[in-house]
Amino acid sequence: MYAALKEDEETSALAQADMARIMISAKLDADIRSKLGQFMTPAPVATFMAKRFTTLPKVVRLLDAGAGVGTLTAAFVNEACLLRTPPEEINVTAFEVDKTLSDLLEMTLMACEAQCQVSGIDFKYEIIRDDYILHSAEPLISQPSEGLKYNCAILNPPYAKINSKSNTRSALRRIGIETSNLYTAFVAFALLQLEQKGQMVAITPRSFCNGSYFEPFRHFMLECSALESVHLYESRRRAFSDDDVLQENIIFKLVKSEPQPVTVRITSNSCPQDINMIVRDVPYGEVVHHDDSHSYIHLTVTEAGRDLAHKIITLPCSLRDLGINVSTGRVVDFRAKEHLRLNPDSDAVPLIYPCHFEQGYVSWPKKGGRKPNALASNASTSDLMVPRGIYVLTKRFTSKEEKRRLVAVIFDPESVPGELIGFENHLNYFHENGHGLTPDLALGLCLFLNSSAVDGYFRQFSGHTQVNATDLRNLRYPDRAQLERIGRGCGRVPTTQEAVDSIIETLLAEMKPQKSV
Repeated sequence: MYAALKEDEETSALAQADMARIMISAKLDADIRSKLGQFMTPAPVATFMAKRFTTLPKVVRLLDAGAGVGTLTAAFVNEACLLRTPPEEINVTAFEVDKTLSDLLEMTLMACEAQCQVSGIDFKYEIIRDDYILHSAEPLISQPSEGLKYNCAILNPPYAKINSKSNTRSALRRIGIETSNLYTAFVAFALLQLEQKGQMVAITPRSFCNGSYFEPFRHFMLECSALESVHLYESRRRAFSDDDVLQENIIFKLVKSEPQPVTVRITSNSCPQDINMIVRDVPYGEVVHHDDSHSYIHLTVTEAGRDLAHKIITLPCSLRDLGINVSTGRVVDFRAKEHLRLNPDSDAVPLIYPCHFEQGYVSWPKKGGRKPNALASNASTSDLMVPRGIYVLTKRFTSKEEKRRLVAVIFDPESVPGELIGFENHLNYFHENGHGLTPDLALGLCLFLNSSAVDGYFRQFSGHTQVNATDLRNLRYPDRAQLERIGRGCGRVPTTQEAVDSIIETLLAEMKPQKSV
């Protein structure tokens, strides 16, 4: 493999790194790469990231954590060499724990050294073949001021959940960082190691922009750095064509210890090869709403998206204003395995899964399916049930093929017998203090949640297929009388998306703008 990477003098370090990436992607099993969170950066993406850096210092101290085969550093070096006034020195610290990758990384950095020599840049590098988090934690704890090592960082961190009892999670907590995924951990540690005004460009999943799991990280990131720009790709599949990665991803630039900018530059295209880029300079207050205690990050890439966001965020009510609650289904099936029943039974209650959703309502039971239809009623399961009533249910997870991220149905007790019901954990359910909703209110709420307008707004801050109860609590809603009116006027959930959208668009058009919240 190494022989194949020997190059003639005209081949750039970036071209060599990309060749290594393609070879290693073909060599390593995709499941292994996914398990390790290894999704290496293609050259066009790396080049785009390298161009995000503005004026470089004379002496660059660059961090590349989780460097892989070195594509990001090679792209950075390539752009630096093209500058009219290039830096005098580039000193790279590259972390890569995988031996196969680190050997290829060294070849890339040697090529970077040769390229810099031609441009009159003094290039030095250090490869640290160790876990980035564990290696960096102790110095940051014992000598925080000594940890300010870098003035530039370029990252494509690994994407994997962190076990709550792992050494990595313990190291993060000792630094005061709460996060559940390696990619946000890498970004947080790199920020701590940047000096004031240091620049970071990173490509990560978009999932940190919303949800309760990433809330501490959002607060940390926005408190210690300025969010200068964000670029969106349609999906990870388009940006990382060699890997089966499906989350939407973003490239973002942070500047350490600077105040938040007046505007954030938001750009978007479908993939690195797409030259039709949308560019918007968006007021920071539209990206992170000033009174949002959760600091959700909203990314509107078009003027139409901005207008849509304004319509939704100026709606008059929160769920609390409506007197409505939303909760996650209580039945975690693998924990209640001994109490599950494939078919209805006299000593069991109906158990509702997403597979029971059908044309706006719950269709139960589902015979011949793989999911249980009932839950045994006994002392062990009594806390898992809710009383008979009308509920609005939404899926917590949708497949990438589904047209809508938000999918809502009505649970009608007239079509599902029983005084108690179990809602499985992959559902959220809307209720009034643990009891059902009135028919008109439930129908109006279901129509609102199923509209393209609400779905489009939701996608502005959610880059994955999960819909958490916290996200639904953060939405704004029409008032109770308006929801009841459209529910009463409709009578049933319409069978077409066009009919739902017509009802909600009319409602939004009739409403007077409220003060922005």
